[in-house]
Amino acid sequence: MDGSFAVLQGRRGQVGAAGDAALELACGRLSLPGSVSQRACVFCGSRVVLYPIADAVHLVHGPVGCAAFTWDIRGSVSTGPQLHRLSFSTDLRETDVVFGGEKRLYAALCALIEEHNPRAAFVYSTCIVGIIGDDVAAVCRKVSAERGIPVLPVQSEGFKGSKKDGYRAACDAIASLIGTAEPDPSAYRGETAVAKSPFAINILGEFNLAGEAWMIRRYYERMGIRVLSIMTGDGRIDEIRGSHRACLNVVQCSGSMIYLAKEMKERWGIPFVQVSYFGVDDTAEALYSVASAFPEVPILAERAAVIVAEELDKVLPDLRSFRAELEGMRAAVYVGGAFKARSLVKALRLIGVKTVIVGSQTGSKDDYRDLGELCDPGTIIVDDSNPAELSRFIRLMGADVFIGGVKERPIAYKLGIGFCDHNHERKIPLAGFEGMVNFAREVHASATSPVWELARSKGPGYGR
Repeated sequence: MDGSFAVLQGRRGQVGAAGDAALELACGRLSLPGSVSQRACVFCGSRVVLYPIADAVHLVHGPVGCAAFTWDIRGSVSTGPQLHRLSFSTDLRETDVVFGGEKRLYAALCALIEEHNPRAAFVYSTCIVGIIGDDVAAVCRKVSAERGIPVLPVQSEGFKGSKKDGYRAACDAIASLIGTAEPDPSAYRGETAVAKSPFAINILGEFNLAGEAWMIRRYYERMGIRVLSIMTGDGRIDEIRGSHRACLNVVQCSGSMIYLAKEMKERWGIPFVQVSYFGVDDTAEALYSVASAFPEVPILAERAAVIVAEELDKVLPDLRSFRAELEGMRAAVYVGGAFKARSLVKALRLIGVKTVIVGSQTGSKDDYRDLGELCDPGTIIVDDSNPAELSRFIRLMGADVFIGGVKERPIAYKLGIGFCDHNHERKIPLAGFEGMVNFAREVHASATSPVWELARSKGPGYGR
């Protein structure tokens, strides 16, 4: 069916519509040259996963532009160390390309560790490093032996694939830390009443963009569950090292962390569940899913039910008021992971907004199949889209608001429709029960703003 959407010939099969009996999107492909994909490179993918680990040095081995491009790429906040807010680079120059950059890397690592006394260091390989052949792993081993802290190479040369491959490189680096220390209950950073609880979990793929990891932690602690480690929001090296003692891994961002969850299951026997904290339905389901992992302790499920009831009482009146004004509006959704896209479709439906376009950068066949079943018939579903496609689809379907990230914002504004930032640059918490109200408020404020009537930029043929 994608032929009717006027996509590039090489992208046929990556666009479809909900309701198609044979919806089977091609995905996992490399981006089509010349299509100006919204995806990022391997290096960027690894950086967004590891960056929120706050007590580690993050050193980019490559030209300074790579470090500048990814500086502060996650709006992750920390309760203590702020090392992740600094951007370090070996700043390779022409002579380093000719003669190699290993000496420069060694000197940079030694100087940074001496000055900042981090708990670990991550070294990111960039494209140029892969081309000139620096042995980054060997330099890391040498510095680690000399300085007595983990120094971890991240094999993230940008040309090796797409952003999704960067997620895997980041997970490989994290996996090398796990099991190298035991958790210390006396150093627990959450509610002290659960510091020694036998019900211990790790949260994977939550990056604490606007303090959301703290909100989620509180939900579980109210249930009596100890959060052993959050990977990687407000992350700490020592907590990651002891995370092998968890009873369960709770995967929030499946696109970035499912690799690590599977490895921990194979290596340590830790089961995992996939959840989402976007929207009240999925947040409630996340709490119930974790409680059901401990069936021998029914009190956990009872506590989860109490929390859900209490939180719904707080937020539903506000959500009903927003729905009264948003009912019948249409939304386009394009985000990094398809699991989050599913949550957004449900969250928008709760406030009366119909999703008419939905897509992601890194979705799988199962993700898109699930989206096809969830969305209303005719909804455009797209993998690895580009600005020209998204602009065309928005006009065709008459969207009133676009939910996306910083790269999608200009598309919405040029078309004269509202925009809601749901990516990692945002400063407002959108997860959990409280976050759903913030999300509804932001959608309402943007979609109903009178500025769009004044902009007159929709142009002829716009779907609305």
